[in-house]
Amino acid sequence: MQINKKVSETMAMEQEEISRTQQEEKIKYMTTAPVHKLVCKLAVPTIISMLVTSFYNMADTFFVGRINTSATAAVGVVFSVMAFIQAVGFFFGHGSGNYISRKLGAREYDIASTMAATGFVYAFLGGIVIAVCGLLFLEPFSRLLGSTPTILPYTKAYLRIILLGAPFMTSSLVLNNQLRFQGSAAYAMVGIVTGAAINIVLDPFLIFTCRMGIAGAAAATVTSQFISFCLLVAGSRRGGNIVIHLRRFSPNPYFLKEIVRGGLPSLCRQGLASVSVTCLNHAAGAYGDAAIAGMSIVNRITMFANSALIGFGQGFQPVCGMNYGAGKMKRVRDAYFFCVKWAAVFLVAVSVLGFAEAERIVAVFRKDDPEVIAVGTRALRLQLLVFPFGAWIVICNMMLQSIGKAVKASIVAAGRQGLFFLPLIAVLPRLFGLFGVQICQTIADICTLILSIPLGVSVLNEMKRQEP
Repeated sequence: MQINKKVSETMAMEQEEISRTQQEEKIKYMTTAPVHKLVCKLAVPTIISMLVTSFYNMADTFFVGRINTSATAAVGVVFSVMAFIQAVGFFFGHGSGNYISRKLGAREYDIASTMAATGFVYAFLGGIVIAVCGLLFLEPFSRLLGSTPTILPYTKAYLRIILLGAPFMTSSLVLNNQLRFQGSAAYAMVGIVTGAAINIVLDPFLIFTCRMGIAGAAAATVTSQFISFCLLVAGSRRGGNIVIHLRRFSPNPYFLKEIVRGGLPSLCRQGLASVSVTCLNHAAGAYGDAAIAGMSIVNRITMFANSALIGFGQGFQPVCGMNYGAGKMKRVRDAYFFCVKWAAVFLVAVSVLGFAEAERIVAVFRKDDPEVIAVGTRALRLQLLVFPFGAWIVICNMMLQSIGKAVKASIVAAGRQGLFFLPLIAVLPRLFGLFGVQICQTIADICTLILSIPLGVSVLNEMKRQEP
């Protein structure tokens, strides 16, 4: 018995040594390879992951749109809850992942492993709390989110099932981000893309073939999230990645403080996105279900276009974090300006094409409701006018977050859908009616760009002064 124990311990030590060697090779590559090539290599799987994830979010809207306008609006109402669940996942995922990348860059492997387990456990527990609270107060919660009497039954049917998957959604996002920040975006991509593909297949089957209606869309989403969770757990055990050992979980306030420091910008960004969608639904609700449905469709479309930008930025983040941790400031700056330049080129092209085809794009989701199409088309075109501003805003926010500039990163993250959007959505609809609802995001983006430029430039100049 003792011999078997010693053999097991020896094998575990050998496996850990192999993992450390693989980690060392990975870090050396991340801190020496040409940054432009490195960012692109890491960005390809993250862009694919983000596009596919966004696409399957759109799939719910597309298939539910075949039911009726109220069901389409209900998906938009519940989107704010999905955004909040994602906010919790990103908070712990980015908070732990940013820290992990810096510690790996500094070759502090044990502390990185402790943070990986701690972030994972906190996220899973957070998902359980969300699920329990949401299910206990399902109907009042649904009304609070902006459901009208005609939308309410669909919202409850959809939300009830979504909440059951909350623990797996939050912890999947932690695993996904931890893998990315270790430079293993390909493993993260496999988990996310596989789950998304399953969701797209299950949507029409459960909604129409099994006659589950909008509940079928929710069931498809939860099932796919659970499968993604399982694949991401498996991915964390391969390729020299940090294995999640629950025994390494630490309630030490130091780790929670570091998670808050690295994850607060994500919580601001995603959490305020949840609040802003709720406020948008209430503002649009004054003009009927068609207005809510139209704005919901636009949210999904712009999210899909933004997902490519976010995926590109996610390819930059591990390069930024590890090289910053290793003290290689010039590589961080070079990677930053490379990302901003090419992101701007991409967004200009998307804006031109989207502006010309806005009506057709919106009609894909609700072709038999002219009012929904009219509302969505104008809102989409207004947002596309300032879409290229996202190149600086998003990459700047990701840089500040990755290097631990929590306050500045949080200010930029809060700008677009918090500091500016929330006051605008409270005032402009009163002054300009439905047009005020449609133009809020455009004005908020302009203000956020003005805010983010000096914050980003000050940090870039600080890094330049630290270059050898």
